[in-house]
Amino acid sequence: MNTFRMNKILGTVLGTLLFLQTVHIVDGAFKPHKVVEPGSKVAVKEGQPAEAKEAGVPFDSLLASASAERGAEFAKPCAICHNFEEGQGPKIGPALYGVVGRPVASAPGFNYSAPLKAKGGTWTFDALNTWLTDPRVFVPGTTMAFAGLPSEKRRADVVAYLQSLSKNPVPLPKAKSEK
Repeated sequence: MNTFRMNKILGTVLGTLLFLQTVHIVDGAFKPHKVVEPGSKVAVKEGQPAEAKEAGVPFDSLLASASAERGAEFAKPCAICHNFEEGQGPKIGPALYGVVGRPVASAPGFNYSAPLKAKGGTWTFDALNTWLTDPRVFVPGTTMAFAGLPSEKRRADVVAYLQSLSKNPVPLPKAKSEK
C-alpha cells in the first residue's frame, strides 16, 4: 500500500511538471521574437539586386544557364503559400502558374496588398529576381513574409522554374557574350 501511495505522489508531481512545461512551450509560441539581422544593410537601388552589382555577372547569363529542375527543388518551400499548377487558385499567396510576363498583382481570386497593387508593371525576369532578393525592398509595405533568397544562382533557378510554368513560356534570355 505504501508503494501505491508513493506512485500517486510521484505521478502527481510528474504530471504537474509536464503540464507546466507544456504551458511554457505554448506561451513561448506567442511571444514576439526579436528579429536579428546579421551584418549591416547596404542601400540598394530599387530594381537592382545587390549581388548583381557585386558579382559582376549579369542575371541574364545566370538565367541562360539556370536549371528549372533545381528551381523546382528550391521553390518547394513556396508551395506552403503558393500553388504552381494551372487552375489551382490562390492559397495564402497568389497562384504562380504563368507568373512570368503577367502584370503585377493580377492573379484572379487573390486580394493583393495596396503597395503591390500600386507597384504596377509586369513580372519580368529582372523584376522576379529583384522580388526574390527581398520582397520588402522591391515593394515596401508588402504583406509577403518571405525574407528573400540571397543566392543569385538559386534565384536564377527559381525564375527558370517559374518561367516553365506556362502553356506559352516566355523565352529565357540568351547569355550576352562579352567582348
